[in-house]
Amino acid sequence: MTGFLFELSFLLAAPVWLLMILAPGWGPTARIAASPLTAVPVLLVYLALAIPVFPDLWNAVSSPDLDTFRDLTALPDGAGAVWAQVIAWDLLIGQWMYREGRRLGLSPLLMGPLLVFTVLLSPIGFLGFLGVRAVRERRTGGRGLSDGVVAGQALPGQARR
Repeated sequence: MTGFLFELSFLLAAPVWLLMILAPGWGPTARIAASPLTAVPVLLVYLALAIPVFPDLWNAVSSPDLDTFRDLTALPDGAGAVWAQVIAWDLLIGQWMYREGRRLGLSPLLMGPLLVFTVLLSPIGFLGFLGVRAVRERRTGGRGLSDGVVAGQALPGQARR
């Protein structure tokens, strides 16, 4: 069961990642990426894996120490819980990056690879995005798109002009 839940955690997040990477301009993608509820199914998997090892999990987080964390991740449910937590938080970071990229008017040809790096190696993708974002904001004086329109569509919460 643990192996299934381990795999399920990524499979639940994958559709959102695919939409942001492959269909960034599609209307429903923006609405889906704007919702933090996308992480809830993955967090439910996290709970299913974390509850059986809660005492070990609590020890690892209440008194952080490499050996205690190593002991937690040596347990199948412990490793699975850590994985599901990483998948959920990476997804939320990716959604924020997607929304920020749209706000700043970044090309999907730039955002796609950054999101791929984020889904695979979150810190690298996130750092890359922060660098791109800093350059873009410096060039635009901190403003996103002045008319609030990306690829001919209004951003969520904005009227189309």
